[in-house]
Amino acid sequence: MKDFLKYTCASLLGTFLGLLLLGGVGLGGLVLLIAVAASSSKDSGPQVKDKSVMVLDLSLNITDSKPNRSTSAAIQGVLSDDSGDAVTLRTVLDAIESAKKDPKIVGIYLEGSSDSSSSGFANLKEVRSALQRFRDAKKPIIAYEMDWNERDYYLGSVANTIAINPYGSLEINGFSSQAMFWTGALEKYGVGVQVTRVGKYKSAVEPFLLKQMSPENRQQTQKLLGDIWGEYLKTIGPSRKLTVPQLQAVADNGGTLMADEALKGKLVDKVVYFDEITTELKKLTGTDREDKSFKQISLKNYARVAESKNSTRADNKNQIAVLYAEGEIVDGDGGPTQVGGDRIARELRKIRENDDVKAVVLRVNSPGGSATAAEVIGREVALTGKKKPVIVSMGNLAASGGYWISMGSNKIFAEASTITGSIGVFGMLFNVEKLAANNGVTWDVVKTARFADSKTISRPKTPQELANIQRVVDRIYDRFITKVADSRKLPKNKVQEIAQGRVWSGTAAKQLGLVDEIGGLEDAIKAAAEQAKLGENWQLEEYPKNRTLEERILERLSGVHVLEPATKLDPLTAEVKKMQDELAVVKSMNDPQGVYVRLPFNLRIN
Repeated sequence: MKDFLKYTCASLLGTFLGLLLLGGVGLGGLVLLIAVAASSSKDSGPQVKDKSVMVLDLSLNITDSKPNRSTSAAIQGVLSDDSGDAVTLRTVLDAIESAKKDPKIVGIYLEGSSDSSSSGFANLKEVRSALQRFRDAKKPIIAYEMDWNERDYYLGSVANTIAINPYGSLEINGFSSQAMFWTGALEKYGVGVQVTRVGKYKSAVEPFLLKQMSPENRQQTQKLLGDIWGEYLKTIGPSRKLTVPQLQAVADNGGTLMADEALKGKLVDKVVYFDEITTELKKLTGTDREDKSFKQISLKNYARVAESKNSTRADNKNQIAVLYAEGEIVDGDGGPTQVGGDRIARELRKIRENDDVKAVVLRVNSPGGSATAAEVIGREVALTGKKKPVIVSMGNLAASGGYWISMGSNKIFAEASTITGSIGVFGMLFNVEKLAANNGVTWDVVKTARFADSKTISRPKTPQELANIQRVVDRIYDRFITKVADSRKLPKNKVQEIAQGRVWSGTAAKQLGLVDEIGGLEDAIKAAAEQAKLGENWQLEEYPKNRTLEERILERLSGVHVLEPATKLDPLTAEVKKMQDELAVVKSMNDPQGVYVRLPFNLRIN
């Protein structure tokens, strides 16, 4: 009840203050009010008691960069002392490393939840490695969950003690990928689709053309899932003293084990109720049995404590910049969840011109997007690499355009489960000729040149129009593979063989020469320090810099344009919006800025 009132009041007050902002309340008084609230929040920040356990909620979404929020949401966060259900990878890694060295922290508790995390396996791999280092420091890790799913168990398997509720279950039944196909629905309602592409594995267009997977897409998906599943089994097996064949047998024989079966199969260590785990944690922390719970601090709160300890450090003239490129690659500045070509290019120029920055780590987590925006970023990566080392760390996904912006770096790291490659180009062209005719809608046109109306959705493209678009697609693809060949020092004919729009796991990409090393963000940072010859004398700085709450308020009241984060839509509305976007004419091939084709002409590299 206390938390309910706390968050409800904070939400109402945050919204109220946001409205006051829009209404033009006095600048000085408002900034002072928020500053006092923020200061009060910091002054009354979390404290670490002796013999505490750090609690890692397995439902946390671990992202690369800090989530962007609206001003009212930021105000609410300050007032409620809450930052949502997302936490950055660096925050998690730093917190675990600090806890490993902190004498006040005696262990880590991995807390299961009915809520599922959307964290990718590449990020989870790094977290698991950090947890293993914590365990190697002779500090225990205890994990408990009612129902263990594969994602949670990936982290939980590193624990000294894995416990499950007597009425719980454990799932290890393998990975699957299921695609939805819209072809029949589009035919039914009279929406036509034409495609121009290069790459027989470029499967993004298949849901609009086919009613099932093509043989090529099935082949690449099977290979990708097999690689990631194999890495999963090889990771958890040694921790449980089980072989890969033994774990595969569990998946092949049902995949879902009840608590007693999981214990018998050596996948868990204890079958207990939550109160029994609490009693064990009380013993670990020296807490009286009469107390309601054990001495604990959440990872997010502990991270704030650790960050405040490091905030007083002196500025170091030897800096390593970590620049995050997370989201779809788009032209211009883009939104908060996108990789804006112009915005990231500006950040790279700023970093390049900063003499204190001796090396750069570009963290890429992107499915691709605009070819022109990717090239804008790629150019700045190459220019920066001539002045100081640029190391790429691929996250969960660095495919197509994500690979484009990575390939010009000095060195590329990827996790074994990273999805990369997808070197190909496509354009999708929708028309509503039949849909319109069925509903009595017609068009007529007057034009001054043969192809003046080529961007219309009122009819299918003519063979000549398709040939024109295909020519552009072919040229962009040729430039793409040429850049890959030059950047990775590979024969162009070999690149043509491994391209074709095919996705690869990080493991396969290393074998093919598309990446240099298997490793995560920490490994990339160490490589950057080594290439810049910094030894141990360096300081990490993250880009883009997040604006403070005070800066948000000042920008809002000063009238300076501020990019607003996209409103989170419910799933149904999101799908409808997606279809609307895909049926909208947003750019033409004649755009002097280049060819970013969303629909009907946008050429994409994802």
